[in-house]
Amino acid sequence: MLRLNPLALLLTYLLFTTLTHQTAHAAENSNASAPKIAYIVSDSRIPFWDIMARGVEQSATELGYELIVYSSENQAKLELKHTIQAINQSVVGLILSPTTSFAAATLLKLANQSNIPVVIADIGADSDQYVSYIGSDNETGAYELGQILARKMKAKNWQDGGVGIIAIPQKRANGRARTSGFLRALSEHQIKNVALKQQITFSYQETYDYARQIIKQHPHLRAIWLQGSNRYQAALDAISDANKTDDILLICFDAEPEFLTLIPQQVIVGAAMQQPYLIGEKAVATLDNYLKGQSIPKIQQLPILAISADNIHQKRPIIQRNVLGINPQEP
Repeated sequence: MLRLNPLALLLTYLLFTTLTHQTAHAAENSNASAPKIAYIVSDSRIPFWDIMARGVEQSATELGYELIVYSSENQAKLELKHTIQAINQSVVGLILSPTTSFAAATLLKLANQSNIPVVIADIGADSDQYVSYIGSDNETGAYELGQILARKMKAKNWQDGGVGIIAIPQKRANGRARTSGFLRALSEHQIKNVALKQQITFSYQETYDYARQIIKQHPHLRAIWLQGSNRYQAALDAISDANKTDDILLICFDAEPEFLTLIPQQVIVGAAMQQPYLIGEKAVATLDNYLKGQSIPKIQQLPILAISADNIHQKRPIIQRNVLGINPQEP
């Protein structure tokens, strides 16, 4: 049996603990070498925000950042908690998709007090304490979508019928812009908006109930505009259950994978499609450029794709990548 004397045992122990400490210290330095950024998103359960988060993650990985994602489940209090947590994590920058433009002002104030730069990714903010705001040209996109609907209604000789809106919160700057652009298009064609319901829970049941209420209260309703996309089935079900499938059109904002089939089939008239994956990528690239001392534009607006059966096949590749995050590795 091999026996080591006490001195040999002590030297072996010291060597082992030294190597272990050096390995752990190297690992810490390796982790510390990747600067941290945080993405605070209003609700990643909604596909639009999940796609944007994937764009943020892809760009952060490519640029060498450690990314922390906080989903606030559409709750301003949770969003505030997440902002404080991110600041305490010693992040070098924040990307923020706030629950509301109003709530964003408080979050920006906290980040500014800690000298942490913030890039706003969509929604907007009732404050200018950010490095850059990257969003979609909601007003123009909604205006072009309104034109698509107006042409469809005129083709059916339905221009005397009303349009109901199931809207995202109008406290959001993007919500106000969407409504403004869409109503401007309807006004140009003398088509009336007869109702506007603002979403709170963004649930199937809420969307269904709002659609049924609008249909019941307005017998001459000819179209519903859903200012979102993921609850499109609730609106279709409400129209069907009211026996109005052949009498009421549905048009949406944003997109779901199913729209690649439903729009050509004209189950849905069309959709104004933002490019969330691209917004996420651009938000991280903008923050990275700022941290490297480059000059950054205060406002960056990306185009919205106004899609109908007439152009969906032509636009399909860009829809798949920038809108739906499908095959995002392709340029």
